Amino acid sequence: MKLIVGLGNPGRPYEATRHNLGFWVIDAFAHKQDLTFSAKKGEALTSRGHWPHSDGAIDYLLAKPQTFMNRSGRSVRLLLDYYKIPISDFILVYDDVDMDCGRIRIRKKGRAGGHRGVESVITEIGSDTFVRLKIGIGKDALKETSDHVLSNFRADEKQIMEDAVDQSLSLLPLLIEGRIDEAMNRIPNNLG
Repeated sequence: MKLIVGLGNPGRPYEATRHNLGFWVIDAFAHKQDLTFSAKKGEALTSRGHWPHSDGAIDYLLAKPQTFMNRSGRSVRLLLDYYKIPISDFILVYDDVDMDCGRIRIRKKGRAGGHRGVESVITEIGSDTFVRLKIGIGKDALKETSDHVLSNFRADEKQIMEDAVDQSLSLLPLLIEGRIDEAMNRIPNNLG
């Protein structure tokens, strides 16, 4: 089984914020697959699905930690342990303030880069070797980073972000199938 976790903060006040981009992608993927989040396991809202594949369906678990961003790692560790999922089958989706708005990157490993949610995950699971799908949310020189990530997207950024979420939805199946290099090669250079 694959574990696909989107990072964000629970609760209505955070729904439209930049920091909830991981939740947006997971919600959009669930909607596209006609799945709903009903179960709460490992301090996360979860939904199970099956991806059709020539070698047989691939089971996956979508998860949205309800621990708040800076403690996301606890939820990830609980899910990995409960379902006995190896770290090699774990995919993390999140926002990246150091990338231009709408830019997408896929990495197989790496440090947290100042992202406290990712830092929490790395600390809790004891590894930085897992697949990440990162979407840029840009910076604002007039705001502190903590204020910026909890702000909503401007009107001129909304279409860029919708396009980035759509592109992410086309990349997730490749990541589920383990075709990571192919997914990396399909990322367009013109987003953001």
